[in-house]
Amino acid sequence: MDNLIELLQSQLGGKAMDLLASQIGGGNKDATQAATSGIVSMLMSAMAKNAATPDGANSLISAIDRDHDGSILDDVVGMLGGGRQISNPRAANGEGILGHLLGAGQKRNNAVEMISRMSGLDKSNVGSLMVQLAPMVLGAMGKARNQGNLNSNNLVSLLSNSVQSKANNNAQMGLIGKFLDKDGDGSVLDDLAGMGLDAFLKR
Repeated sequence: MDNLIELLQSQLGGKAMDLLASQIGGGNKDATQAATSGIVSMLMSAMAKNAATPDGANSLISAIDRDHDGSILDDVVGMLGGGRQISNPRAANGEGILGHLLGAGQKRNNAVEMISRMSGLDKSNVGSLMVQLAPMVLGAMGKARNQGNLNSNNLVSLLSNSVQSKANNNAQMGLIGKFLDKDGDGSVLDDLAGMGLDAFLKR
């Protein structure tokens, strides 16, 4: 397994993407796909940023070992469609996961605004999509840990390398990295303008 982001995005293609587009994206598959890619990249980058300190890494590994064994990805379509339940409700608690990764208040609102502008998907739909996808992001980490028998250092390195590799080949990831380095207290419009990203402001 070389890249966690690519692993998860492959799980969210095909029928899973059709389902997300019909449930959340108002039938707009292109916008839903773009938002999904942005959200996965955002959350993986946030995890990598949090895990850059020893305390953050320990907290992430503890959460994965406790609640995220990767089984949530065994039937992604069933999970998204509500036809499959998992025994540990914390593994599917998207709101709780987002709270840990992005915090609450303005920073999360700015993240939603940013993904909306990048994808063209309505902000309310982006927020719903984030809640759906957050457990999948932690599930990808758990799956990689269990399938690869990775120790905590190797798992954090895989996460960091996945984000860095994607950033080297994707301008969107560079944008997301800059966004996560902001304090999150101001307007996302000001942040994007400060980065010279006028094209995103014109959406």
